Amino acid sequence: MKFDPSLEWNQMFGGGFGFLLTHARNTFLADMEREMAPLNLTAAQFLVVVGIAHKRARTLTEFTAFLGYDSGAMKRLLDRIEEKGIIRRVPCLEDRRSQILELTDEGRALYPRVMEAARVVHARSLDGFTAQEVEQFQGFLQRVIASTAR
Repeated sequence: MKFDPSLEWNQMFGGGFGFLLTHARNTFLADMEREMAPLNLTAAQFLVVVGIAHKRARTLTEFTAFLGYDSGAMKRLLDRIEEKGIIRRVPCLEDRRSQILELTDEGRALYPRVMEAARVVHARSLDGFTAQEVEQFQGFLQRVIASTAR
């Protein structure tokens, strides 16, 4: 049965659904900030490191789309991570106007620690959920994303 948005308007859309999505995101990112602090990373910097490592984005333009930042904010974020010696920019052979972002040796060495910190946050966020509930929850989130991407 497909969801009828006219039903339960106050419960789902009168402050519940959007607020809960936003609040869950914000508390998750705040927890990620705390866990990344000993690694001298912010949650946004973590996303860049993982984005590069997992080949989700390689250029400034790809990262602006991936993270939803404007190009100026993204450039400043990348500058800060580069100053830490975690990433570097290398010329793109296919397009001389672009630069490819890659992890430095220091960034690759940091990656396992970053992923362990992320695992801790994920485990804490999903504490009390069964494996089946986690799978179902991820499926629901994927459906929300797919629905709003149309």
